Amino acid sequence: MTYEDVVAAAGRIGAHVLRTPVLEVAPGLVLKLELLQHSGSFKVRGAFNRMLAAGELPPGGVIAASGGNHGLAVAYAARALGARAEIFVPEVTSPVKMAGLRALGARVNQVGAIYSEAAEAAAKRAAETGALKVHAYDQAEVVAGQGTTGLELMEQTGGVDTILVAVGGGGFAAGIALGSAVPPSFQEPPLSGSEASPTFASGQGFRRGRPRIVAVEPERIPTFHEALKAGRPVPVEVGGVAADSLGATALGDIAYEILASSGARSVLVAEDAIVAARRTLWERHRLVTEHGGATAYAALLSGAYTPAPGERVAVVVCGSNTDPATLAAE
Repeated sequence: MTYEDVVAAAGRIGAHVLRTPVLEVAPGLVLKLELLQHSGSFKVRGAFNRMLAAGELPPGGVIAASGGNHGLAVAYAARALGARAEIFVPEVTSPVKMAGLRALGARVNQVGAIYSEAAEAAAKRAAETGALKVHAYDQAEVVAGQGTTGLELMEQTGGVDTILVAVGGGGFAAGIALGSAVPPSFQEPPLSGSEASPTFASGQGFRRGRPRIVAVEPERIPTFHEALKAGRPVPVEVGGVAADSLGATALGDIAYEILASSGARSVLVAEDAIVAARRTLWERHRLVTEHGGATAYAALLSGAYTPAPGERVAVVVCGSNTDPATLAAE
């Protein structure tokens, strides 16, 4: 996969997704607010790209397995394109996400304790119905769609040195690694108004080359960390506060190839750091995120990742499908 795959995806899905804003919260630090995307997360980018790239959708519609966010995205995209959606979710899926899936008109099947068990059931059902499978993270069209977040980020900021992004199955981080790697031949569009921050677009233009990707993972779901140690994706135990959104049992093959070859770094964060980051995003910026959505920010807040002086950093805040009342309970 290449940068051009992400550019093609951007052209394909542009009329269907939001160009989410960036918020400069300190000199040299921006938040990319993917939690404001349709269906509450970045996942809708990959879902639309997979469906639109497939052309005419089969009579059986589309099918997906998900911890919740991917299912919401597939259901949203399917409804927008006039297709049926059947979603398989594990028992850890939150009530908020279950309610959202049903509100979008999807047929919902709750199967198994973890994502991989729901994925097995979805694959069996797809073979029976002929529905188009939309994988949560290990599918080229999905990865390219997610990568449009990185493409936007580079356009909006003029370029950054480092991007912090949460990792479960890794498709989002892999897509961003591709979409943010601006080649020398890329033609820079003008930045103006709210798109041009004084820190990030002060006449410097786009930074060609590849920003550093920091893959932030919960300590209890270290998919990329363990893949790097083993030299390939390997199964991990799944648990903790972010399990419903980052609960893949192994990194995807596509993600491993892209992230390992790009030199992405794995950073692990503790449960209490994720909880604190979620609360801080609300208290400082009035952003209501789920735990997975706050995981990348937890690396900065806890000191698991410390930027160098002058380093330009973007943190992707990637999901908002949560019950706001739970913020007060933590």
